[in-house]
Amino acid sequence: MTASCGLCERQLEHDYLCPGCTLATARRLDRAPRLYEALAAFLHPGGRRPEYGRTRPVEAPMPIAEPAFNLRGPGGLVSVLEDWRSAMQADRGWGEPVVGGTIGRRIAVASRALSMNLEWIASSWPMAGAFAEEIRDLERDVASIVNPRDPAERPKRLGLCPAVVDAEDTVCGAVLLLRPGQSSVTCTWCGGSWEPARWLELAVAQRDVAA
Repeated sequence: MTASCGLCERQLEHDYLCPGCTLATARRLDRAPRLYEALAAFLHPGGRRPEYGRTRPVEAPMPIAEPAFNLRGPGGLVSVLEDWRSAMQADRGWGEPVVGGTIGRRIAVASRALSMNLEWIASSWPMAGAFAEEIRDLERDVASIVNPRDPAERPKRLGLCPAVVDAEDTVCGAVLLLRPGQSSVTCTWCGGSWEPARWLELAVAQRDVAA
């Protein structure tokens, strides 16, 4: 009986994934926890100073970068990995996996469980192609945010916003990103704007706050 790889459609004698696609999927699963962590740098701040200064919450709406937020949230990376783990275990007759801990921990556990069963998935699971395709597409979604193919599309990190946001000298602390096509950087949390002529002033202010 001849078959084809469920991902690249290469002709196979048997199995559902070719060795190359199996290896690529294994590497993607191994990278999943690191991709989750990498997305954190592309979120807007959640209302407190993350690295220095006061940590008292500032009463302001939480601005977010929706693509990164969605991938890191309950319906993103963790949901895809856990759904596939659940389906795999059901088809192996193992019952539902135990789920618990932080989202980061759950991603690590689910990706590890899928990796440990990848030989069975590639050789015996009819859903292997759909599984490998979704894992590949998921990594591409993350890469489009954290590592655009064109380096010119990558935002440039200009440090943390040193603006004081209230009468108690609470420092903003949001990550300042200069995006392609922008001539100035604007803090997406407090609204402070820094023109190129003020970047030296920005660097001095950042140093003073850190000190």
